[in-house]
Amino acid sequence: MLIKEFRIVLPISVEEYQVGQLYAVAEASKSETGGGEGVEVIRNEPYEKDGETGQYTHKIYHLKSKVPDILAKLAPKGSLVVEEEAWNAYPYCKTVITNVYMKEKFTLTIETWHKPDMGEQENVHGLDKSQLDKRTIVDIDIADSSCINPKEYNKDHDPAIFKSQKTGRGPLGPNWKKELADNPDCPRMCAYKLVTVEFKWFAIQGTVENMIQKFERRLFTHFHRQLFCWIDRWYDLSMDDIRRMEEETKKELDEMRVNGDCKEHSKFPPYPETARRAKSRHGLPNKICSQ
Repeated sequence: MLIKEFRIVLPISVEEYQVGQLYAVAEASKSETGGGEGVEVIRNEPYEKDGETGQYTHKIYHLKSKVPDILAKLAPKGSLVVEEEAWNAYPYCKTVITNVYMKEKFTLTIETWHKPDMGEQENVHGLDKSQLDKRTIVDIDIADSSCINPKEYNKDHDPAIFKSQKTGRGPLGPNWKKELADNPDCPRMCAYKLVTVEFKWFAIQGTVENMIQKFERRLFTHFHRQLFCWIDRWYDLSMDDIRRMEEETKKELDEMRVNGDCKEHSKFPPYPETARRAKSRHGLPNKICSQ
């Protein structure tokens, strides 16, 4: 078992993130679907359990060429189908990814708390001592392009050069986090993403668990760079707008999966989790978070 806690600070509010996340998830799903592969949405509906209310989603990822090469070589034919279940009681979300063929031998769990801070909370997930001893903290800077593979770099998704026309935020310079922390008028938040992966396969367990954690870091980095750079697309959307968009996206994904060309963008499911509710026009001051 390998446990990592990724901390992603953003110059947006927790309330704004709800809408931005859903918008970006829908767009990411489209880019991963086609040629018999990609995302199939089985259920997307409200849930209530033990006093907790939120949005439940059940998705199936038809992977084939999208899984790590080592898994593609070892996995029997027909086993490269991954299921994702997500329970979102925003600002807390939990996603569990499994594989029918491997059953209890493979589990990927992502638990996220979205907090209006700069990522200073040391144990936001309430881990016990044994879990804390295993946990590794990884800070992701969305404006740092040095961690991006040059072949995957897209200037349209670079927060270091993007400036929002609607909010005035950006571009994010080298000291943007310090400037954000010193500016009480600018929205800020941190997504604390606890990723626990368990891959019980003799001889390659450690290798695959490390590989999956690297994929998660890559996906979180690209996803949040896009989310920020797309802010002018989603900033004025309401939750009703998002739900209509999700319905349209589901129909589009079904058609793309059957009729579209095969996509080769990533080798693991796109960023998970969906949110429950949000506000239109968030009433927050438009500030330039960094120069």
